[in-house]
Amino acid sequence: QVQLVESGGGLVQAGGSLRLSCAASGRTFSDYAMAWFRQAPGKERELVARINWSGSNTYYADSVKGRFTISRDNAKKTLYLQMNSLKPEDTAVYYCKATLSIRDYWGQGTQVTVSS
Repeated sequence: QVQLVESGGGLVQAGGSLRLSCAASGRTFSDYAMAWFRQAPGKERELVARINWSGSNTYYADSVKGRFTISRDNAKKTLYLQMNSLKPEDTAVYYCKATLSIRDYWGQGTQVTVSS
């Protein structure tokens, strides 16, 4: 089992940047594929980006492609999401997710608010 704790959220103006972190504890971090999701008020949770165990393969939602970068440091057991050129529509609670086989583990989320 793995425990996940997100951090790095906050309030930023449109056009600004934030870097989210997701610290993992428990089982070997590199065993897991990782992803960032977000959920805006009144909307369903959506996939933002995902990364394989080694970091060699990534995927981005069209809405964030070219602005966000997902990365991981397996030695530090940490997942990152660098968010640049933020827009008001990026406002949401951001969650990290770890997947091993058919099991998913979620963090508690961190709020990102982008003001116009």
